[in-house]
Amino acid sequence: MTERLDYNHVAPAGAKALGGLYGYVMQSGLPATLVTLVYLRVSQINNCAYCLDMHTRDLLKNGVKIEKLVLVQAWAEAGHLFDERERAALAWAETVTRVAETGVPDEAYQAVRAVFGERELVDLTIAISMMNAYNRMSISFRNTPQAALEKAA
Repeated sequence: MTERLDYNHVAPAGAKALGGLYGYVMQSGLPATLVTLVYLRVSQINNCAYCLDMHTRDLLKNGVKIEKLVLVQAWAEAGHLFDERERAALAWAETVTRVAETGVPDEAYQAVRAVFGERELVDLTIAISMMNAYNRMSISFRNTPQAALEKAA
């Protein structure tokens, strides 16, 4: 895959604005591992190789075991490998990412609200929305995953 263009170079102010949103999410108080698991799930749904590679590496660096990582896509069938907050966040990430299909039903909202406070839910939804934007940028402009760059080197 060949990168089409470097959007960070072409539109640095836009890239900086997205980066500011990323910074907001990271200081929001949501656990970094929880947020990164959500980023990974959103990237799985969107088939974003660049982000899948990056978030998998981040989770491994932060001590998440490979057994858990390989089951993110099937979290609902993974028993108690994912805690209550992780399951709620992953379910919310799926329905919000697939908004055109799901319409984000009331049942999904009620389930996530049972686990997350208002501010946490808004911050989580911002994180999901931001990752969807990053996925679309990376896929559209063909960002090359680090693993592919390393193999080519």
